[in-house]
Amino acid sequence: MTGIRQLAQHLNLSIGTVSRALNGKPDVNDETRRRVLDAAAAIGYVPNQAGRSLRQGNTNAIGFMIELGADINGNSDTFFMGVFDGVQSVLARHHLDLVALPCPTDENPSAYLQRMIGRRLVDGLIISATHRKDPRIDLLMGARIPFVALGRSETPGDYPWLDLDFDGVARRAIDRLVAAGHSRIAAAVPSNDINLGFVFLDGYKAALKRHGLPFDPGLVMRVPSSELGGYQLGHDILAMENRPSAIVLHYELLALGLYRQLAEAGLQPGRDLAIIGFRDNPVSRYMSPRLTCFRLSLRDLGISLAEALLANMPGYADQYPLGVVRRVVPMDLVDGRSDVPPA
Repeated sequence: MTGIRQLAQHLNLSIGTVSRALNGKPDVNDETRRRVLDAAAAIGYVPNQAGRSLRQGNTNAIGFMIELGADINGNSDTFFMGVFDGVQSVLARHHLDLVALPCPTDENPSAYLQRMIGRRLVDGLIISATHRKDPRIDLLMGARIPFVALGRSETPGDYPWLDLDFDGVARRAIDRLVAAGHSRIAAAVPSNDINLGFVFLDGYKAALKRHGLPFDPGLVMRVPSSELGGYQLGHDILAMENRPSAIVLHYELLALGLYRQLAEAGLQPGRDLAIIGFRDNPVSRYMSPRLTCFRLSLRDLGISLAEALLANMPGYADQYPLGVVRRVVPMDLVDGRSDVPPA
């Protein structure tokens, strides 16, 4: 393995000049930088990342914490892979690496995060699955570690976040169903205390009120956010004496389980139960009838997350003068045939 000393000797340059050229410092002219980079590739120079991190006091890595809860284990969901792609596309501009930090099902997320912080694995963090009161946010602000949250929270503080428009999805779905003649509309919400469920439910209630429809707590269906949760949802609806004519889902894969349960009962989405799903994904495009749902670019979401994080990191804030980003990401309605008017 060739080190920086051998590379400098090969070029007859000082180690400092070679180091600055490799790290993109502005005080190295373009010709010298080109020579250094070409020589590094030719002789197989490999930087000592551990030593570099120790000298610079950073890791050149960004962590993305996800929770491997029972709700999502075994799902065929590609949500985070799409987001990771966008995040990494931004980090690659600055030679930063993305590190996935999956919190195990049986571990407290705050304890897991505390351990990651103690090990100094990353320079900044993206957290997801935010709760209404999220101790991780207090922990990160107290440790003065740059972070951005995927999902808003009621935890106070001056920190950046981006969230999907769960409120708007619920409102627009109710508007569409009421316009089609539905008046008894159910809502599927998470069975845990993740904050998106509260935001989604608030939008659902507000839309019902705007249309003069009463809020019935019995039509709020709490199920795990998974395909199995959708199957359970279908079972619960079929067991109701006074079934709803329509339902709005908070999570994309619920529709898969719900479709299956209805099929086993000899019922058809759209004809016997109007369904509006959450996010358009490759699976939903092949469902029959085609699912009415909402669309967003996961890659663009990842790009926005990474840029919001770098805007709050001292070494990159000048390149991303965004301030503290707090933004709801809109979603576009995709017409399908799963929510036709009731008979």
